[in-house]
Amino acid sequence: MPNLEHSAYPAADLLHLESLVPCRESQVSTLLSIFGERQQFSFPSIFIYGHTSSGKTYVMKTLLTTLQLPHVFVNCVEYFTSRLLLEEILIQLQNCSSGTEQTSPVHCDTLNDFVRLFKQAVASQELQDQTLYIVLDRAEQLREMEANILPAFLRLQELTDRNVTVVLLSEIVWELFRPNIGCFEPFTMYFPDYSIGHLQKILSQNHPPEYSADFYAAYINILLGVFYMVCRDLKELRHLAALNFAKYCEPVVRGEANERDTRKLWKNIEPHLKKAMQTVYLREISSSQWERLQHDGGEPGQLKGLSAHTHVELPYYSKFLLIAAYLASYNPVRTDKRFFLKHHGKIRKTNFMKKHEKTSNHLLGPKPFPLDRLLAILYSIVDNRVAPTANIFSQITSLVTLQLLSMVGQNDQLDGPRYKCTVSLDFIRAIAR
Repeated sequence: MPNLEHSAYPAADLLHLESLVPCRESQVSTLLSIFGERQQFSFPSIFIYGHTSSGKTYVMKTLLTTLQLPHVFVNCVEYFTSRLLLEEILIQLQNCSSGTEQTSPVHCDTLNDFVRLFKQAVASQELQDQTLYIVLDRAEQLREMEANILPAFLRLQELTDRNVTVVLLSEIVWELFRPNIGCFEPFTMYFPDYSIGHLQKILSQNHPPEYSADFYAAYINILLGVFYMVCRDLKELRHLAALNFAKYCEPVVRGEANERDTRKLWKNIEPHLKKAMQTVYLREISSSQWERLQHDGGEPGQLKGLSAHTHVELPYYSKFLLIAAYLASYNPVRTDKRFFLKHHGKIRKTNFMKKHEKTSNHLLGPKPFPLDRLLAILYSIVDNRVAPTANIFSQITSLVTLQLLSMVGQNDQLDGPRYKCTVSLDFIRAIAR
């Protein structure tokens, strides 16, 4: 039984729409209820928000295109000024009403000009008989424009006296949009993140025709088991699935295993998925380079000039500060005299160790350290003398801003600020070289 039902639209179109938007049937059903029939006045403005890759843009485009509703779709990042935005809306409107590509430029300097030209553009009989939808993607950019742009779009139906609905798509909540002077409140709608079951269902639909659906679903299950805790982005997961599937199929292609031998398939793909974990979200290497590395059995770090981790650019003393911070985070305080003083005196050898010190400090994670200890280690590892100038302290602040260091506790502590080093050992090794 279909989940989408509406008397104003053909059942075949709704069934096709349902197949195109898996796991978003409830949101589409709500939108159809708000839209109503084609000729009815809909809600003046709708605000849809949710995290990145939660299907907001895709669902709106698919819904309006499949049901053939007249619409304008504009990305506010591409048209970053009010004039560019208003002119692009008018150009798409003229294309929508005439059915041909508009070649003549449209000049719109003010909001009054936009309202006048908007009325002229929707004067055709086709646009007057049904609701027109204006979709503004990445709508948070509207906050950077003139103060009257956002309130005007929220009540454009009232200003133009036309059957128009403005849909705002954003990744932030409406409370961060609302002007201090108040404005018309849109209908707000939330798109939740895809659950692991939703991601499994969506990604499994892309299985290659030469393999069975169960075989590809088992591969997606393994992929999500590795990446779901660090990556919920559907686009990134789809990219990873396409990139590593050939390696997963190698034992089947060579005849060493069948499609149901999941243990052998997992043993083959596990080291390659661990390598792929190093480049999630970073795109340090292209897809062709990654496939070449998989074929050759190399490491991602072997590609020169591509790794953002191993080729980070920092000022001279910032590198020494980061190395000193790493040493302060992972070395116990009682070892400072032994490691960083030339004449530290006699050290008594003992086999006694505390229970928690038998574990590697890298497994326990970074420990907080005070500012004076950081500077003391810095002075000992730099060859020439370093004066504690404002330049050194500003570089510490910059490292915190770059999230290479993190501040622990409050700034108003009596013993001064405390920090933690947040980078890995490989990062420090690359800087130390």
